[in-house]
Amino acid sequence: MVKTGSQAAPRSGATRKSGKVIRDSFTMPVADHELIGALKKRCIGLGIAIKKSELLRAGLAALDRLPDENLAQVAAAVESVKTGRPPGKKKKKRKTKKRKKKKTNRGKGKKR
Repeated sequence: MVKTGSQAAPRSGATRKSGKVIRDSFTMPVADHELIGALKKRCIGLGIAIKKSELLRAGLAALDRLPDENLAQVAAAVESVKTGRPPGKKKKKRKTKKRKKKKTNRGKGKKR
């Protein structure tokens, strides 16, 4: 039988192996992005230097320790946002320059 969140012992982030890393991107509201900055400043005030990715991973570890009922409440409170890049300035495609072939006079009788 598989144990679920409230039945299983909380997983400790310290027991997980780091191993491979994955680069990912996601979309979030401006307020949430600003909250990351505010939390980073709080950590600095506590004498903890932390990167954005480390802060997000700490948040995942905290969520992982929640019982199912609390996790459901927190997850339900998060606003759903449209995925993809936010609307804004459209970038123009860069035109690539075609290489011009150099004209050579090989075999045309030109003296060097």
